[in-house]
Amino acid sequence: MDAFLVFAAVVVVIVVATVFAGIKTVPQGEQWTVERFGRYTRTLDSGLNIILPFIDTVGRKLSIMEQVLDVPAQTVISRDNASVIADGVVFYRVQDAARAAYQVKDLEEAIVNLTTTNLRSVIGSLDLDDVLSKRAEINETLMAIIDEATNPWGVKIMRIEIRDLRMSDDLQAAMNLQMTAERRRRASVTEANGLREAEVLKAQGMREAEILKAQGLREAAFLEAEARERAAEADAKATQMVSRAIAEGDIQAVQFFLGQKYVEALQAIGSSGNSKLVLMPLEAAGVTGAIAGVGELVRTMNAQAKP
Repeated sequence: MDAFLVFAAVVVVIVVATVFAGIKTVPQGEQWTVERFGRYTRTLDSGLNIILPFIDTVGRKLSIMEQVLDVPAQTVISRDNASVIADGVVFYRVQDAARAAYQVKDLEEAIVNLTTTNLRSVIGSLDLDDVLSKRAEINETLMAIIDEATNPWGVKIMRIEIRDLRMSDDLQAAMNLQMTAERRRRASVTEANGLREAEVLKAQGMREAEILKAQGLREAAFLEAEARERAAEADAKATQMVSRAIAEGDIQAVQFFLGQKYVEALQAIGSSGNSKLVLMPLEAAGVTGAIAGVGELVRTMNAQAKP
């Protein structure tokens, strides 16, 4: 009876151990590979899985979550022979656990070495100024190269970021001097352009002033000519009116015309700058007599014209 109980207990223990050996619980975010006598057979997803106990064994336990790898700092020579210390990070995710487990021996070390090698190649093909100013383009180029290289390993490269770019103290001092000289040159160019624009604007202003002056003189000449023309027309009309008055025998109109011209002549003589004192006889009787003589002449002509 005791031997039977011992045998039963052993059988129960073996059954329980077999059940537990055949049941595998895979955590969320992981995938396990199953090997049968050392050969890969299938991949276990997260959750409860059953395998053949003592025949199937768990080979590799891989995380399928996005992971981060540090790329160690290294000295890189640019195309113009400038030394730059660069480091970065790689974000990747395992998409095929079987290939990631059996296509490469050490996945993380392989990705780091591949990134380091291509980082030197990409930066070495650029000048220092491009390395410092085109970091995003370098990241995209590296990601495309590394993603293509790791595709057979069942790995997807999500992002590659250059974390830091450092230069030696001598090179940094030389770049600072270069930047200072460049800023001074730009300031000199800006000042020269400002002086040139000022001279151009000054010349344009003088030219426009001369044009306006010439236009003003021309308009003044036109106005003066127009005034002379109108004065001539007025004189012609006045002469015509006097002629008509003489023909019609209008003595008062003739007397008014002669008196007006006489007064204008005296005013012109008095306002002349050639002399300070002008003495001349002013005989109203003489003027009246001249007017009367003209009137008599007009009456005579009218009398002769009558039949």
